[in-house]
Amino acid sequence: MKASIFYRVAAVLLLLFAVGHTLGFRQSDPSWGVEALLASMRSTHFEVQGFDRTYWEFFVAAGLSVGVFYLFAAILAWQLASLPAEVLALVGGVRWAFALCFAAITVVSCRYLFVLPIAFSSVITVCLISAAWLSSE
Repeated sequence: MKASIFYRVAAVLLLLFAVGHTLGFRQSDPSWGVEALLASMRSTHFEVQGFDRTYWEFFVAAGLSVGVFYLFAAILAWQLASLPAEVLALVGGVRWAFALCFAAITVVSCRYLFVLPIAFSSVITVCLISAAWLSSE
């Protein structure tokens, strides 16, 4: 198989991951019993470097930042798939750093998250490692 196919698959999965994460990370199920916690996060204000913020705003900022990163990663994977093999061979550090970054995200997902992000990050990692490896040949 060609590296470009693995990069394209990773790009599509990353786009789906970005959309899913961005739309879903603020969702909560009433059966979890977290309404009081969420209300506390929304109502606990503090000043940071001249700005009035809440814990909820930090949570939302972190979640949206992850979504933006996944979108960037989707674009990067798509761009890597478009590069000629000779050029792709020259950016070995980028290829492997990208793959290792998602390997780390997979470890974090396995430790702290649940099935869907574990599955997405695992398959994306396999695609990126496969593409990096094939680009080395």
